[in-house]
Amino acid sequence: MTTDDDDATIRVDLHDVTAPEGDRFDYPVVHLPSVAVAVVVRDEEVLVLRTYRYPVGRYGWELPGGGVDPGEDPAVAAARETAEETGWAPKGPGRPLISFQPLPGGVVSTVHVHLWTDAERSEAPLDRHEPGQAQWIPVADVVRLAAAGELLGSGTLVGLLQYVAESRSRGPVTGPGNY
Repeated sequence: MTTDDDDATIRVDLHDVTAPEGDRFDYPVVHLPSVAVAVVVRDEEVLVLRTYRYPVGRYGWELPGGGVDPGEDPAVAAARETAEETGWAPKGPGRPLISFQPLPGGVVSTVHVHLWTDAERSEAPLDRHEPGQAQWIPVADVVRLAAAGELLGSGTLVGLLQYVAESRSRGPVTGPGNY
């Protein structure tokens, strides 16, 4: 069984699964569009949004990001979403930081996280449906914020913690092209 909305952004498939032990059961799999997230760092600060998320009923910090349009490169989507949500446009090509499946037990939706080490003020109009407040926070606060449950979403958690892990193993990233 498959249900689709008109633009096929969300699909639920019901699979007839036989477990290794021989048991058979219906197994729903949700397919969501890919997501692109941006880690934008400059002068040992990272660009985040302080925002309220209705589904979980709370405020927290998030990286800018959103859905990848059909045929769109995830890096382009991450840069576009950053400009629309924060008023800052990542400079340069950046680089892929990490990609992952956040809920592989029942959801297919790749999250692509890209890293930039510089940004400039954007002239793109802000997305009025993203009411978060953009702010540069110290990278040194990331682990504390994660432990306190202040970072919302797997893209934010995985992206920032991956960046911190890489930075600690290599030393700080301080400028464009210094990966």
